[in-house]
Amino acid sequence: MPAFAAAPPSPSETEATLAAARKQIDDMRKRVADQTDDATLVKQRNDALDIQSKADAASEALTPQLASVTARLSELGTPPEGAKEAPDVAAQRMQLEKNSRALDAQIKLARLLSVDAAQTAEQISALRRTQFKARLGERRDSFLSGQFWTEFNEEFPSDLERLGALRDELTTAVGQTPKWGWFLLAAAAALVIAARVAIGRVLLRVTATRVPPGRLRRSFLAVALLVLSVATPGLIALLIQTGLDWNSQLSDNTAALLTTLVATVCFGGYVSGLGNALLSTNRPSWRLPPISDAVATRLRWLPGMLGVLVVMIWLAERLPVLLNASLTTTITLTGIVAVLLMATMGVVLAIGRRLRRQSIQENDAPVPFWISLLLGAVWTVLIISLASLLAGYVAFGSFMAKQVLWVLIVLASAYLVSTLIEDGFSTLLGTSHRDTGENEKPSMRDQAAVLLSGMGRVAVALLAIILLLAPFGEGPMDLLQRFDQLRKGLAIGEAQIRPGAVLQALLVLALSLLSVKVLKRWLSNRYLPTTELDPGMQLSAATLFGYAGVVLAVALSLSAAGIGLERVAWIASALSVGIGFGLQAVVQNFVSGLILLAERPVKVGDWVSLGGVEGDILRINVRATEIQMGDRSTVIVPNSEFVTKTVRNVTRSNPLGLVQIKLPMPLSTDAEQVRELMLQAFADHEDVLDTPAPNVFLDGIDNGHLIFNAKGYVSSPRAAYGVRSALLFTVLKRLNDAALEVSSPPTMLLASAPQAAAPIGALPPAAT
Repeated sequence: MPAFAAAPPSPSETEATLAAARKQIDDMRKRVADQTDDATLVKQRNDALDIQSKADAASEALTPQLASVTARLSELGTPPEGAKEAPDVAAQRMQLEKNSRALDAQIKLARLLSVDAAQTAEQISALRRTQFKARLGERRDSFLSGQFWTEFNEEFPSDLERLGALRDELTTAVGQTPKWGWFLLAAAAALVIAARVAIGRVLLRVTATRVPPGRLRRSFLAVALLVLSVATPGLIALLIQTGLDWNSQLSDNTAALLTTLVATVCFGGYVSGLGNALLSTNRPSWRLPPISDAVATRLRWLPGMLGVLVVMIWLAERLPVLLNASLTTTITLTGIVAVLLMATMGVVLAIGRRLRRQSIQENDAPVPFWISLLLGAVWTVLIISLASLLAGYVAFGSFMAKQVLWVLIVLASAYLVSTLIEDGFSTLLGTSHRDTGENEKPSMRDQAAVLLSGMGRVAVALLAIILLLAPFGEGPMDLLQRFDQLRKGLAIGEAQIRPGAVLQALLVLALSLLSVKVLKRWLSNRYLPTTELDPGMQLSAATLFGYAGVVLAVALSLSAAGIGLERVAWIASALSVGIGFGLQAVVQNFVSGLILLAERPVKVGDWVSLGGVEGDILRINVRATEIQMGDRSTVIVPNSEFVTKTVRNVTRSNPLGLVQIKLPMPLSTDAEQVRELMLQAFADHEDVLDTPAPNVFLDGIDNGHLIFNAKGYVSSPRAAYGVRSALLFTVLKRLNDAALEVSSPPTMLLASAPQAAAPIGALPPAAT
């Protein structure tokens, strides 16, 4: 297998390595069509994927070198026309051009090699799937036929001899390991078991005291115990392998079998630990799924049984290959394991059916339809599997039974991981377990918890779907290739969308927005108050900074995702069509908001009047402005209204409020006395300003009355109404004390129609 060196190789070494890989891929593609052994196909596919990954790595490593050489050539520039270049510069240019051509050729070769390797791996996968389907449809003599058992009796003795050879090899390996070595390994195994018990108790105590209260305690403990269930049998199996292979005396095939057996034991421990974590028979109050105590107690044997069956299934597949056993022996082992698996599932379904009937009789509650449908589907699959085994379709029947077990394992694992994700985010970010104060905003934390848990559960669901499809002719390396393709991402045009880059972009966006929020708060609370800007301008400046910061944060996140701003020009072009039709009002209001913040014809705190709406400006947002009216209600006015219509700004240039009182007096009234009395009333009020000084004017004579007009100013238009009312009370009282009578307004009597005479004693209405 050719390998690419970790250190940067020389161009000649790189070219030789790529050429050797090219030759290996060509030889592999020539032989792959004639291969029938699945193990050989798996090895060739792994080799092809290894070549692909290393070719990609070589291409990525050579690309910066080519860019560096190109940059140096650009620095040298083009050679001058008609003039001889300096010898050292010409030699340097020639060497750089040579290196550029070599690097460019190597990059193209590496990329072509990566494509060929990927196509070869896909060709091998397609061949494996075809052979897998052929094996599923292959029929042999049934277990019920005498011919099958006749062949079995003839071939089984020779298979026993091969098994005896393996037993003798393992017995020899046991004898070659010193007794003190076995003693140390046994002591280590006992220590592992004791540590398992002690760590389980410590985890229970720590979970109950240190983990925040809530469902997270249960899911965290379940996952922790699952990890222990995987580690304990795995470590013990590893100790046994170490004892058997103490002096490396085992053959390569046997050593590989034991190495894979350790991994299989770990997986069996995982299946057993997963079942125990979900049933939780020892701690019913910590149980995650809604399973009754009766069901959990009756099924407490199931997790251990399934763990043993997983190991047996693997041995039934691997041992015949290692021993080169006969076909009848292989079919027999496969059938026995499949029958054990189907029997176990049948017993579980029977127990569940009996408990379900008992629950219906006690609680008088019907079983949900989906549960009945699911159980019926499982019974159907088991019946078909058993019928296929008896009919001679052993591969298909065994596959169906193992598929049921695999689906159960994947769904249970997805449920546990999803529960841990949801409980973790809701407990650590949510507010259900916290004492929220009046000024806190728990809803934002709850929204973040729901959003993050939802994203995590979607990722778990997608992974579960991939794993559910894995048994259909695909192995671990097929899954690794899918995950590797997921890591490389999806190419959309020239943009490469990778999950890692997306997460990086989200992280950059979150940090950028957080930084903008912190800086905006610092500007509003610390820096801008020290300037000479008025409060409205300070708020406008902080708002503009927030808008600019959000735009910059989005640009940085796009760059982190590998999408340059020049690549989103087509998005802007597509949006322009929508803007021209449906979004023009939104854009108009947004631009108007920027104009209001920049030109400041109105600002926060101004008292404005617009189209019948009059009040104080509370906030200028992106799309609209909030105005608080005199009755404390808030009116939302689009920003474009302030730009396209006439706006009366009461406090823009002169923040003073005008207090004006008009009084009609009889023609015989002493005008000077009235003037002095009204001026004194204005002067005595504490809210009336001395500058500009109040004054009393005589507007004229109207219908035999003198019209006096008194004016004064207060510090704010908002206070004018209250001051005017107080002054009016004072003026009327002083006029009354001075025996000066205020004239009544002119009235007009309206006579009623003759046919609708008013009642006797009723007065006709008056109008002013």
